[in-house]
Amino acid sequence: MLVLGLQGSPRKNGNTDFLLSTFMKEAELSGAQTHVVDADKKNIIPCKEYTTCEKKGFCPIDDDMKHEIYPLLRQAEVIVAATPVFFYNATAQLKALIDRSQTLWARKYKLGLSDPLRKTRRGFLLALGATKGKNLFEGLHLTAKYFFDAVGASYDGSLTYWQIEHRGDMEKHPTVREEVRNAVQNLLKPLVSRKRILFLCRENACRSQMSAAYAQYLAGDKIEAVSGGSEPAEKVNALMVKTMQEKGIDMEFRIPRSVQAALEAGKPDMIVTMGCGDACPVVPGAKREDWDLPDPAGKDIDFMRNVREEIEKRVTKLLGDFAK
Repeated sequence: MLVLGLQGSPRKNGNTDFLLSTFMKEAELSGAQTHVVDADKKNIIPCKEYTTCEKKGFCPIDDDMKHEIYPLLRQAEVIVAATPVFFYNATAQLKALIDRSQTLWARKYKLGLSDPLRKTRRGFLLALGATKGKNLFEGLHLTAKYFFDAVGASYDGSLTYWQIEHRGDMEKHPTVREEVRNAVQNLLKPLVSRKRILFLCRENACRSQMSAAYAQYLAGDKIEAVSGGSEPAEKVNALMVKTMQEKGIDMEFRIPRSVQAALEAGKPDMIVTMGCGDACPVVPGAKREDWDLPDPAGKDIDFMRNVREEIEKRVTKLLGDFAK
C-alpha cells in the first residue's frame, strides 16, 4: 500500500515539512510504503484551460504531472495533502498540482471511467496557519474536498493547526505527535489488515495489470492487489487500456514494474502467475496459482477482449475462493 504525501510548502525544513514527515514516519511504522512529492521542486505548469482533458481525457501539457504525478495519484491508496495557508487556500505550488487534477476529474465525470481503486483510496489534509481566525481553514477544506473527489479518494479527515508562524512552532506543539499517530492508525488500520494477492506476468503490461485492476475494482476494500513483471515493459499496452475502457475501467497512467518492486509492497498471501517463467518467485507460506493465459501482446483487439473476459472470470472466482 502506497501512502503519497503532497508537500505544498516551498520552505525547506519548515513547519509543514515537520508535520508531513511525522505523518509519513507513522505510516511506515504501520507497514505502508511512502513517497513524498515536493510540489515546489517539480516542473508543474499551471492549468492552461485547454479543455482537451474534458474532451479526450488527457492534458496536452508535457511536464512532471504527465510523467510522474498522475501515475503516483493512480497508484496511491492514501493521498495526504500538506500545506500552510496562503490567503485562505493552499500554496501556489500545491494549487497548481490540484488544478491539473482536472484531467482525472474529466476521466471520471466526462468519460464515465472508474478508477479500480475507487473503493479504497483515502484522502487526508494537513494544514497550518499563522493566525487564529475561526474561518482560517474553510477555503482549504472546500479545495481538499473537491481535489480528493477528482483523484478518486474519499475525504477522510484533517489535522489543522492555528498560530503556527515561526520555524519550529509545529515541532514544539504539545499534542501534534499523538494526534498524527491516532490519525494514521485510524486511516490505515482497515487497509493494512487486508490480504495481499500478487499477480505476475512477463511484461506487466497486459495480463497481470488487468488481473490486479479487476481485484481492486471488485474487492479493493478487502484485498490489496499488486502486479509485476519479470521483464517489465516501458509502458502498458494501449490496446489493453482501450479494452478495459469498454468495461468502464480506467487503466490510464499505470506503469509496469518489476517483480522485485512488486514484492517490496509486502509479502503476498497468494501469488498468481501467468507467463513469467522461472523468474516468478517462490514465497514461503504464500499460496500459488498458475494461470495458463495466452499473451495478448501483438494480437488484435478481439484477442485482447477474450483475454480480458477470461481474466475477469478467473479473478471473480479467485476472490470468492480466497474469502472462504
